This record gives sequence, structure tokens and C-alpha cells, in this order.
Amino acid sequence: MTPLKPYLIRTIYEWVLDNNLTPHLLVDANNPKAMLPMQFAQDGKLVLNIRPAAIEALSLGDEAIEFNTRFSGKSTYIYVPVGAVLAIYAKENGQGMVFDAEKSEPNEPTPPPPPEPVKKARPSLRVLK
Repeated sequence: MTPLKPYLIRTIYEWVLDNNLTPHLLVDANNPKAMLPMQFAQDGKLVLNIRPAAIEALSLGDEAIEFNTRFSGKSTYIYVPVGAVLAIYAKENGQGMVFDAEKSEPNEPTPPPPPEPVKKARPSLRVLK
């Protein structure tokens, strides 16, 4: 059978959004496969705001959660193996689900390299006669 945890994460994420609340993830910052801004971690944990307006390109996959966000104004790629997710909850009332801490497994996927930032072409105007 497929693991239940990724399904629970996706379901609670949708439930939090459906109730106009702010979804947050509590993750194990010490997971060796996680790609996180460690300077913001406290006690080996990091809280991530995953509301749609705060992130881009969210992927709630079966093996990992990936998205782009900003920390201190700097664009940051986040990669969190599902095993590193400790909780998903609504910021406003704390309702959600807490998961048991999991140890990193050797068969856990290696994170892909961060995507290259997309450079947008500057708009140009021409005078037409």
C-alpha cells in the first residue's frame, strides 16, 4: 500500500484553505535531505507558511513537498521530504495534525537541484508611424 501521510498532508492543506485559514508546516530542519534556510530554524525545527499568496509552484507530492518562497527578501527553493513533516496546521487556531518524527531512510529520494530562476524579458515599446 502507498503511505498515508502524503494524502493526509494534502487533505489537511485543502481543508485549512477551504476554511480561509493559513496553512503552516512544521518540519524537521535536521533532515539531511531537506533543503531549508537553516538560519531560521529553532531547536532543529522550522515553521513554513504555505498559503498560496506566500509561495510559488507548490508541489505536495507523495515523497516530498517543494515550492519557492522568500526569506528576508531572498528567493528560496524549499524541498521537504514527507518524512520530515512533523505537523500541518492552521496558524489561526492550531487545528491540524501532528505526525511522529521519522528518521531519514536510505531509500528516501535525493532532492533535485533547485530550479534556475526564470529571467523575464524587459518590455520594449516601439513608436509605429
